[in-house]
Amino acid sequence: MQEMRLGFIGGGFIARFQAMALRSVRGARLTGIYAPRNPGAFAAHAASIGHDDCAVYKSVADLCNHCDAVAVFAPNHARLEIFGQIADAAKAGAQLKGVICEKPLGRTIAEAKEIVQLMKDAKLPTAYFENQLHMKAIKSSIAQLAPVAKEMGPLALARSSEEHAGPHEGWFWDPTRQGGGVLSDMGCHSIAVSWFVLTPHGQSPTYLKPVAVNAEVALLKWGLPKYRQDLLQRMGVDYAKTPAEDFATGMLTFEHPDSSQRVKAQFTNSWMYDKQGLRLAMDGLGPGYAFELNTLKSPLEIFIGDAAAEAVANAEVALEKSTASRGLLTVQPNEADLYGYVDELEDAVQAFSQNKDAFLNLDYGLEITRLCQAAYFSAEKGRAIDLEDLATQRELDTYVSLIAQGKGQDQLNAH
Repeated sequence: MQEMRLGFIGGGFIARFQAMALRSVRGARLTGIYAPRNPGAFAAHAASIGHDDCAVYKSVADLCNHCDAVAVFAPNHARLEIFGQIADAAKAGAQLKGVICEKPLGRTIAEAKEIVQLMKDAKLPTAYFENQLHMKAIKSSIAQLAPVAKEMGPLALARSSEEHAGPHEGWFWDPTRQGGGVLSDMGCHSIAVSWFVLTPHGQSPTYLKPVAVNAEVALLKWGLPKYRQDLLQRMGVDYAKTPAEDFATGMLTFEHPDSSQRVKAQFTNSWMYDKQGLRLAMDGLGPGYAFELNTLKSPLEIFIGDAAAEAVANAEVALEKSTASRGLLTVQPNEADLYGYVDELEDAVQAFSQNKDAFLNLDYGLEITRLCQAAYFSAEKGRAIDLEDLATQRELDTYVSLIAQGKGQDQLNAH
C-alpha cells in the first residue's frame, strides 16, 4: 500500500496528540498543517517527534491539493466553514481520498447535517473520530464476552464517565463557540462508547435504536478557585456572563430491534475532577458477567518529592490533564495508544485506501450529535425525552440549547 499523505487542519492540543499517535501507524505520514495560529510551532513540534516533512500551508485548499486525506482538528465554531472549503477544494480538483473529523461533528443537529451533506455532495469517504470506541481494552472486552453474551443474553447496563479538571483552550469554556459545556465536550465520548458496548459483537454501531434520554446538567463551581478564575481571565472568557455546565449526567435507553429488549446506558462527565488528571471509567453489566475499565490504574507509578518538583518541566508527560507535578503520580507510558487514537487512525487510513468510509463515518457523528442535543433538551425541559416522538424529532432538528446561546444563567443557577 502506498503511504498516505495526511494533512491536519488545526494545530492545537488534539492535533498534537494525534501527531504522536500517527508515529505508530503504518502506511501514513503527516505531511502538512494548516492552522490560523502558530502553524510553524506545530510543524516544529511535529518534526521533533519524527514527522520531518510536515509543511505549513496557507489555506485549506492548498493543504487539500498536497495531501491524500485531511483531518479536521479545528475548534467547533470553525468546523462548518472549513468543511465548506474542503468541499470546494474537492470539486475544484483536489484528489482527496478521505476526510476525518474530530468529535463533535457539529454544535447543533442542523450544523452536523450540513457538514454531512457537504461531504456527500463532494463524494468523499469520511471518518468520524470517536477514539474511545477504538480503545483496545474496550474492543477486547466485547470480543471476549461475545460468546458469553450469546449464551446468557446481552449486556443490560453500560456506564461510562470521563472527567478531568477542565480544558486547555479558552474557546472550550465559551458555550457559544463550543456548543455547550462538558456535555458537548465529553458527553459525546461517554454516550458513544456506552452505545457501542451495549451493541452485540459484529453488529453496526447504530444497530441499537435510541428510544429515550433523561439528563441533567449543572454548574457546580460557581465559586471557582483562583487559579481557574485567572486562567479564564487570561483566555478572555467571561464565565459569569455566559456560563456552561461543568457537570452532566444522564441515562439513555436503547432497544434491540430483533427482540425489543431495552437496555440502559448511563453517562457522567465533569470538569471538576481535581485529582491526578484525566480519568476514563467504564463498565458493562450482563446476566452472569461484567467488565470494568479505569485508565488511572497503571502498572507504573512515580513519586516526586517537594524538593525535586522544580525539575518537572511538564506534568502532562505522565498523564493528560495532569494537575500535579509532585507526590505519587499515575503514569500512562503510551496514552495515544491507550485512548484509541492509534487504532482510529489505522482504521481511517485502511478505509480510505480502499475508497470507503471508516468504521465510524460522519453519518454516525450526526447520530451522536443528535443524542447529545437530546440530552441538553431533556435537561432544559427537566424531564425524560421520547426519541421516537415525531414532534420531538422535528423540534430537535432546529434546537439550540439555551447554554449554547449564552443564555444558560437561569438554568444553571437553579442547580
